[in-house]
Amino acid sequence: MKKPIVFFDIDGTLLNEEKKIPASTKKAVHLLQEQGIHTVIATGRAPKMFYWIQKELNIDSYVAMNGQYVVFDGQEIYANPIDRDRLETLSMMTASNGHGMAYCSHLDYKVSKSNHPFIEGGFDSLMLPYPEVDEEYFKQLPIFQGHLYCGPQNAQMYFDHFPDFSFIKWDANAYDILPKGASKAVGIQKMLEILDIKKENSFAFGDGLNDLEMLTMVGTGVAMGNAVPEAKAAADVITTSSSHDGILNGLIKVGLLEKDVTLV
Repeated sequence: MKKPIVFFDIDGTLLNEEKKIPASTKKAVHLLQEQGIHTVIATGRAPKMFYWIQKELNIDSYVAMNGQYVVFDGQEIYANPIDRDRLETLSMMTASNGHGMAYCSHLDYKVSKSNHPFIEGGFDSLMLPYPEVDEEYFKQLPIFQGHLYCGPQNAQMYFDHFPDFSFIKWDANAYDILPKGASKAVGIQKMLEILDIKKENSFAFGDGLNDLEMLTMVGTGVAMGNAVPEAKAAADVITTSSSHDGILNGLIKVGLLEKDVTLV
């Protein structure tokens, strides 16, 4: 039987409230790798935002930008960029309304405006610096995910105007922009097919609204103790929070690690 595969969200899952990787999580991931179990990052972030996490955890495989860009052992296996014309239409609309955009490629990410309070707030929540501004970045490289920065009172007009996009809220005034039907689950399915791993041998850990599809499509979905109620309802198992050894405890709970794991 092929070894299992485990997919980990980043924010609120691999990272604790301080945006750090707990020692117990580093130990747990290392123990999985020692067993030959595949460890994969599954995130809404663009790759440049989590290189440091890959390095600390020795993970070379990921499902990035909510399933839009997938890499296994450092090699691209799936890429689904957003239609450039539709993205330009959306960009023009946000510019005319004074709202902000971000454009995420497989190499970098740029934003449409400088000193925008909602962009600043979104990246502050990730503990990342304000990105470089390039309002035409989407014309230079394939863009796999956008961000919309506007207040909730303004968001509905974008939802109505762009029914071919999904808008997933991840901060008070920030939404991921994806083609309709895109999700982490789509990227995960691509990886399972290529590796010929059966669904029942797949596990996923998550906490947010963009994890719902992932948690329900794998063999065992694990919600963090700090997860939103929707994620807890979608999961098969609920572990402790990301700040209280949630990854380690969850892996023990689903039988992938022994109960007597020590952190030394």
